Amino acid sequence: MSDSNNPLFNQSLEKGLAVLRSFGPSRSSMNLAEVAQAAGIAKSSAQRMIHTLEALGYVRKQAQSRRFQLTPKVMEIGYGYLAADILVGLATPYLAELNQITGETINLTEPDGPDMICVARFVAPHFIPIHMPIGSRIPMYCTGAGRAYLSGLPDEEIHSMLQNSEPTALTQYTLTEVAAIFERIQACRTQGYATSHEEMVLGDLSIAAPILNNNGLPVAAVHAVVPASRWTMADAELKLAPAVVQCARSISRSICTL
Repeated sequence: MSDSNNPLFNQSLEKGLAVLRSFGPSRSSMNLAEVAQAAGIAKSSAQRMIHTLEALGYVRKQAQSRRFQLTPKVMEIGYGYLAADILVGLATPYLAELNQITGETINLTEPDGPDMICVARFVAPHFIPIHMPIGSRIPMYCTGAGRAYLSGLPDEEIHSMLQNSEPTALTQYTLTEVAAIFERIQACRTQGYATSHEEMVLGDLSIAAPILNNNGLPVAAVHAVVPASRWTMADAELKLAPAVVQCARSISRSICTL
């Protein structure tokens, strides 16, 4: 939520960050008018922001098309967070071990609003149906990681987050009814892990478990992602879920010793 009425709030910084966030997979390069529209700011403001970001090295103009794109320097902002994130350092050996044991892709995600953000990833040698680089966002309501995280929250907070996320169908299998999603979250509390069966991406199955702090509150989730071409959900629950749960519990215990 914007704090624009606060005299300490810097609206120029807000606009600059909006410009940076406007770039993405579907907008890898843009002209000035497209930047302004994507960032939701006036073209004159977009011009000032782009000029400043270009001067600082975060944006460059393509020589032929004269369109703007981000530079690798943008990654230093995200790297600063990852390098300082104690959880990533603690979790890495457990995630690597789970990757070796299962032979499947393992992710560590942390919450940000209605989404989970991928902060660590160990990729399987086999084909997987989805590419999720560090920094990718996945919605909580239709993913195993999100449901695992939500399972550790009070019921009223879960309902509030689900209502605010406005669940939409990403595939024909996506659950969008809040009551049905809540049932899956409750199941995670009972069995210790959450599932998602092709609800975000076709061909993608996931098994996830929550990471809890020393107060018993969720701070992240571990999830294994496997292709439906090689796994049924029943087999994934039988063969992968125990290892995913054990990994999450080991990381949780490491947090509690800090």
